Amino acid sequence: MEIYNNLETKASKEFKELLNSQLSKTKNLAEGKIIEGKITKVTEKFVFLFIEGLKSEPVIDINELKSMGLSDQIKLGNKISVLLERIEDKNGEVVVSASKALKIKGWDKLVEAYEKETPIMGKITSKCKGGVIVEHIETGSLMFCPGSQISDKPLKDISHLMNEPQKFALIKLDKIRGNACVSRRQIISSNKKEDKAKIIEKYKVGDVIKNAIVKGYSSFGCFFDVNSELDVLVHLQEISYSRVNHPEEIFNIGEKHDLLVISVDKEKQQVGCSIKQLSPDPFEHISNYELNKNYKVKVVKLMDFGAFCELEPGLTTLLHSSELSWTKKNPSAKKMFKVGDEINCIITEIDKEKRRVSISHRLTEKNPFTLLQEKHPEDSLIDGTVTSMNDYAIYVKLDGFDIDGFLHANDLTYNKKPEEELKKYKKDQKLKVKILEIKPDQQKVRVGLKQTEQDPFDWFKDKKVNDAITVKVLETDSKGLLVLPEGSKIEVNIKKSQIAINASDARPNRFIKGDRIDAAIQELDLKKRKVSLSIKLLEELQNKEAVSKFSSPLSGKNLPFSSLSDKLDKKENKKKKE
Repeated sequence: MEIYNNLETKASKEFKELLNSQLSKTKNLAEGKIIEGKITKVTEKFVFLFIEGLKSEPVIDINELKSMGLSDQIKLGNKISVLLERIEDKNGEVVVSASKALKIKGWDKLVEAYEKETPIMGKITSKCKGGVIVEHIETGSLMFCPGSQISDKPLKDISHLMNEPQKFALIKLDKIRGNACVSRRQIISSNKKEDKAKIIEKYKVGDVIKNAIVKGYSSFGCFFDVNSELDVLVHLQEISYSRVNHPEEIFNIGEKHDLLVISVDKEKQQVGCSIKQLSPDPFEHISNYELNKNYKVKVVKLMDFGAFCELEPGLTTLLHSSELSWTKKNPSAKKMFKVGDEINCIITEIDKEKRRVSISHRLTEKNPFTLLQEKHPEDSLIDGTVTSMNDYAIYVKLDGFDIDGFLHANDLTYNKKPEEELKKYKKDQKLKVKILEIKPDQQKVRVGLKQTEQDPFDWFKDKKVNDAITVKVLETDSKGLLVLPEGSKIEVNIKKSQIAINASDARPNRFIKGDRIDAAIQELDLKKRKVSLSIKLLEELQNKEAVSKFSSPLSGKNLPFSSLSDKLDKKENKKKKE
């Protein structure tokens, strides 16, 4: 203890200097700082480091260094940067991390680049949901690049970009979570913006751009590619002097057209062009065209709803599908014509205010329905071929005409069920039909098959109600009888209630198939083709006839009330006279 009583001794001075030097070294060491350690020992699993000021040598797993790509640096005497996590853990050991040190160093460089708005070098290493993973080449830090920020245009395949060193712009940093978001598109756009400004300097109002290529459409215009260096817009109103609803009505992708430069905006880096201004306004001499006159037009564009045709260069009009054919239900311009065809059309409308011209191709030919009406009026017979069928009708193509007649199932047969009769007919079957109705304005023809034969109901023309006829029993069931009048083809039902006067005798099973019986006509309507028969009515008529024929004049006089009605009549007449 004497050494501490006198601090001026040599031994106490040496101890003081040693203690101060050791404390100064430990002051530079703090948890969370990045420090350098010197490799002193390497084993199969661990690497030992010497860090001045620490009481023990920290140890790093060798696999950690290898995963970081530092295998070549694992040599005695080399220095490695590590993060000092714990100066002393619960076991009294120093805890350091080389991977965390690298990440922190990389993050510091990313922050610096983000604040200075300078690009960084990276490479796309893998794809992920919503984008790709980018590795910072300098530090190895991983960053996220959204799919929309990979390029300034959609890319179906990015294999050519994988693992290729390229510039990225830092667009977002999350310091709390340690996440970084980058953009390749921003770098490309900034480069293009500089180049585009130089390109736009080449153009001025009035220049004519030759062979610009149609690149795409929008609802407000059409985009053209000029010499693979500039995209220009031709507004909808500058496409044609005629009315245009959408650019796809006029152009096809890949077509080449000449353009007139009508505006140059250097600030927005945009060039506006016109096609229609390259030619004079055709509507200035629209008076040269007349209504209801035949003209040759050129097909320039085919659409699902018709064809766009040119009366002359710059004067384009729509030939709607409804004006293609008289007879086809859904005519297709794509099947009837091809681009470049010259066809005959009649002008049906000229509207100078709306700058619209309407044309028709079908009007160049006479309405075939009118020709049919002239050659084959209603009630005439004509041959035809079955073209199609549905659940309720047959369509018959009439010979000599490109017209399908409508044959309803009810017009197939007089007697049999229409649904069953319809099943007997097949496509391409030949038929002779009668024309029932022609409507040229509506382009409709109705035909009938049963009308080509005599109506079997005519058998009843010379018959009347209460007439007795002989019928043959065809079928019996609980509801009554199905019979066929002899000499007729009309099958008639006799209800159970009309079989006999007495209810006990009104039994259908009294009769069997093939029986010949008599019945009276209970109801007959030739216009509605309706008839009903009754055995009961025939019995009543026969009884009435028998009573009137065989009864005596004195019959019933001996009944006590036989003269009562006469006496009452005389009494009533007497009162009236008084």
